[in-house]
Amino acid sequence: MSFAVGTVGPPPSLSFLAGALEVILAEQTTAGAIPWFDHGPWDPWNHAECLMALGVMGEFAAADRGFAYLAETQEPGGAWLAEYGNTLPMADRLHMARTPAAAFRDSNFAAYPAVALWHRYRLGGDLGLARRFWPMVRAGINFVLSLQHPHGDIAWSAEAFRGADDDAVLAGNASIFKSLDCAQKLAALVGDPQPAWRAAQLRLREAIHRAPHRFDRTKDRSDFAMDWYYPVLAGVYSPAAGLARLEARVPRFAVLGHGCRCVASEPWTTVAETCELAMALIGLGAHAAAGALLDSQWRARDERGAYWMGWQFAEAIVWPQERPTWTQAAAILAHDARAAASPAHDVLTRL
Repeated sequence: MSFAVGTVGPPPSLSFLAGALEVILAEQTTAGAIPWFDHGPWDPWNHAECLMALGVMGEFAAADRGFAYLAETQEPGGAWLAEYGNTLPMADRLHMARTPAAAFRDSNFAAYPAVALWHRYRLGGDLGLARRFWPMVRAGINFVLSLQHPHGDIAWSAEAFRGADDDAVLAGNASIFKSLDCAQKLAALVGDPQPAWRAAQLRLREAIHRAPHRFDRTKDRSDFAMDWYYPVLAGVYSPAAGLARLEARVPRFAVLGHGCRCVASEPWTTVAETCELAMALIGLGAHAAAGALLDSQWRARDERGAYWMGWQFAEAIVWPQERPTWTQAAAILAHDARAAASPAHDVLTRL
């Protein structure tokens, strides 16, 4: 399969995403946290994704409360003790359990607020806000780089580093690569250059290109779509190499008319993975293919216009019957990238 590179007309506005925005606003706590869903887990990666979506939709006060929450809950060492929602069991066939999730000091989670803060600056040019939260970003990135191995790969968590569970997740490391790019731009913006970060980023890219054995050592994650497209979305590869990577594996993950599978072996497409794949394609100039993916997700919306987590196409049912905040955020950010609606529309699609 080949993705045609070219442009198509974007939708005129993002007003059709009001239902997705409503979910994020409704779930934000008075303290500023944005969990996955009511009584659900919280982590800084998905929280940061939601902050970017809030900004795109003009909800700056809510977004800035979220930045304040990040700063207030960051540990002295730069990490956040974040919950892993993907460890939650199902409460029944259709719903995820509302029980405490396993918590770790995850490297990718700690890096991603840099992307959100750079995105926030790009939206409105608020240098004061960037300076206010710069120490948080600097501490988070320094924590992340304390987990970098000599080969260049970065351990998935502080708890696992140099232990039996030490591993570098390819998708997570690709996301860190993107976070390091945004962190360096913030460093230049506030006049606090961090040359060691650039060297670390180059070592990380070299590891992804030249040392694939350093990634996913304890578990084969090649069946997960994120390992396939996220290095492309994050800009680890050149456009030509990125396009070749996507085209080589699209039969495994893309389902015509449904979107992107989360796991290649399951008859389940998810809105978030589909939107992220669309953004990767937008970054490569394959706008028509990206638009088709995004349009395919209309079936996954509820009566208010909010997005369900995914679609089980073998049974033709919404599954699970959850509307995570980060799913709404991914949709907002992808449509912003498609429409070039906000000043920050290309933050996630270009270095």
